[in-house]
Amino acid sequence: MHDSRRQFLGAVATGLATSIAPSRVLGANDRIRLGIIGPGARGMELVREAIQCPNTEFVAFADIYTRRLEEARQVVPGAKTYLNYRDLLDNKDIDAVLIATPQHLHCEHFTAAIEAGKHVYQEKTMAFTVDHAKRMRAAYQKAPKLVVQVGHQSCSFGMVKDAEAFVQSGKLGKVTAIHAHMYRNTPHGKPQWSRPVFPDMTPENILWPSFLGEAPSVPFDANRYINWRFYWDYSGGNVYENMCHQTAFWYKVMGLGIPKAVTMTGGVYLWKDGREVPDTMNVSMELPEEILFSWDSGFGNNHFGADEAVLGTDATITKGQRIEMLPQKVNAPNEKPVTGVTPNTPRAHMQNFLDSVRGTAKPSCPFDLGYRVSIACRMAVESYRQGRTMRWDPVREEIA
Repeated sequence: MHDSRRQFLGAVATGLATSIAPSRVLGANDRIRLGIIGPGARGMELVREAIQCPNTEFVAFADIYTRRLEEARQVVPGAKTYLNYRDLLDNKDIDAVLIATPQHLHCEHFTAAIEAGKHVYQEKTMAFTVDHAKRMRAAYQKAPKLVVQVGHQSCSFGMVKDAEAFVQSGKLGKVTAIHAHMYRNTPHGKPQWSRPVFPDMTPENILWPSFLGEAPSVPFDANRYINWRFYWDYSGGNVYENMCHQTAFWYKVMGLGIPKAVTMTGGVYLWKDGREVPDTMNVSMELPEEILFSWDSGFGNNHFGADEAVLGTDATITKGQRIEMLPQKVNAPNEKPVTGVTPNTPRAHMQNFLDSVRGTAKPSCPFDLGYRVSIACRMAVESYRQGRTMRWDPVREEIA
């Protein structure tokens, strides 16, 4: 048991502790010392973002694959490297931890980081299951002084201010629907997400039991390790990769709640490469605000690209490369189109996290927002896998 965890439990037993405190209290100008659990492709993107933010220092990397640690050393030669993430969390030099591991491991790594007194930047989708979301919430509630930022980067886009201004203007009228799309295409023979298996991906170089975590025990499989996004044991598919982002933006701007009901259909229509998660799909979410939020996605044609539209009786908000509010002339004949003007700032989401750790900002995507989005995403996946509409019981906080 880690010292921080032992001290916390011991203090609780004697009635002396009610919360987990940060490793140290940081001032507005203090240098933040960072570590990361999961410096893979996405993880190293986060590392590079953090390094480019002022007054930060990367001091440690933890990964179960030796190659990842070797590659991380090339980026930050002086950093410490660990195969066991708990050793990283025991490092008293670390103020905050980035977590960029496969989705089924988020809960394990998040709760351990919080219990170790570390601020957390948690990659999306925040929680893999409802049970994980509740366990993460219980850990976070004991640590109100710790900062949590969930990795829905669009929540730090300049478009957020424009969208909030459009919504608060009162010019939308009654919103009844939100439409969102996310379509991609790739050359023949190059399946979306597919990664090559390297010769050094062996049981000697990968801590397989640590990868599995709470997932079902299966023999070592390098393809399952590197292409984890293909498998339900570790991934929520494109719902967890992209629907979550588009959902998070509007959940933030409009303060939307966990869906009352979700229906998802689709299938593996294109890439017959052993993947279990669909490459073509449609999700329909019935929100408690009497809004139907629909999202459709596919990997076989990029004509529609990625965009969203909020449909009100008096105006439409469209969001793609730019954001606009377009009047519905039938109800607002004298209104003119309005285009958003707030620019995006590079590395805004990471900088917001760091500023929040220093106490000069609040997270753009706080825990509660990540919680609601993760429940919506889980409902979609359960609907697809069970072949029926899933409903949310807000009293029991369970999917039925």
